[in-house]
Amino acid sequence: MRFLILTQYFPPETGAAQVRLKELAKGLQRQGHEVVIVTAFPNHPSGVIPPKYRGYWSMKDEVEGLTVYRTWVYPVQRGHFWKRLLNYFSFTFSSLWGILKAGPCDVLFVESPPLFLGMTAVLGSWIKRARLVFNVSDLWPESAVALGLVTNKTMIRMTEALETWLYNRSWKLSAVTLGIRDTWIKRGIPPEKIAFLPNGVNLDLFRSLPPDQEFKEKLGLQDKFVLVYTGTMGYAQGLESVLEAANILRSEPQYHFLFLGDGTEKPRLEEMAKEMKLPNVQFLGFQPVTDMPRYLSLAAGSIIPLKKLKLFEGARPSKMFPAMGCAVPVIYSGEGEAVELIREAGAGLTVEPENPVEMAQAIRSLYELSDQGKSMGENGRRYVEEHYSWDSIVSQWLKELK
Repeated sequence: MRFLILTQYFPPETGAAQVRLKELAKGLQRQGHEVVIVTAFPNHPSGVIPPKYRGYWSMKDEVEGLTVYRTWVYPVQRGHFWKRLLNYFSFTFSSLWGILKAGPCDVLFVESPPLFLGMTAVLGSWIKRARLVFNVSDLWPESAVALGLVTNKTMIRMTEALETWLYNRSWKLSAVTLGIRDTWIKRGIPPEKIAFLPNGVNLDLFRSLPPDQEFKEKLGLQDKFVLVYTGTMGYAQGLESVLEAANILRSEPQYHFLFLGDGTEKPRLEEMAKEMKLPNVQFLGFQPVTDMPRYLSLAAGSIIPLKKLKLFEGARPSKMFPAMGCAVPVIYSGEGEAVELIREAGAGLTVEPENPVEMAQAIRSLYELSDQGKSMGENGRRYVEEHYSWDSIVSQWLKELK
């Protein structure tokens, strides 16, 4: 079959969706399918389009042997909600040109959010006479409403109606988490219309490495028990609780917190750390995916927090899997699906969300029981080898599409 993947986010951008969709595309290729991607010019999360891509309406590109058609997008840095909508809608309209240029396809796969891109996907699938697979990594507008990011009742009603319309016009719905799948089934969507495409891990890239001494010296982390946070720094993550845990541990000099990533909340978190005069916290910004195993080699634990919301009981943050692949124990601050997965794997410790006291105690426990921490890391690696390699995930997903 020939797949067309439509997504606003794709490498060289970094992020969970970008990595997942690239691995999906490469997995489909390995199983003998043709794949073409239609995406925006890279600009996330910085809001800056690299010089290579500036001044163009569209461009044919290549990423790791994948054919990529890029179209114009209105780049936006951290800012108002309405500017973010302009960013979404600019690609919603321009991406139709990319779909037309990309040639025929049997399956048009679209990534949501942004939800609005589904309108282009419906039109594109009609033009191409292709079956539409609507892939959802975050229920929208439900998540935005639960987080208090969208409060306008008219907009909520309109987006809910759009969501239903898109679901009805899709051949298959594809869920990134079991929580999303179960929500759809409760709404009355037939189970046979739903496929499951969870986050996975590239086991060749993310593997256990000896501590990178060059990085250790460069970052001043000799003799430190390093706790790493990687990924998006947004409202949903509730990273304030990690800073509060760092504050609790400030008088215990062996602990050091390393934040790798970016997002809307990063400036506020940096200011908060500055105001608290935390000596044990360091922000580095987004790093290349290929460097992440080197950073994780320094980590005694990977901290993964979410806010305490019922919405997140069905979440399984993608950053769990690279940590497990690198045999790094996970400290998960959350509830629900991800807690069950970590406990089943024996891959780390779980604490109540937004509870810095419990988090600090879990960190102390990991430090005091170093052999147990090593065992947790090894358990995590075995678990993802058995269940979350990309080839096995894509193979099972293809079976569910039939």
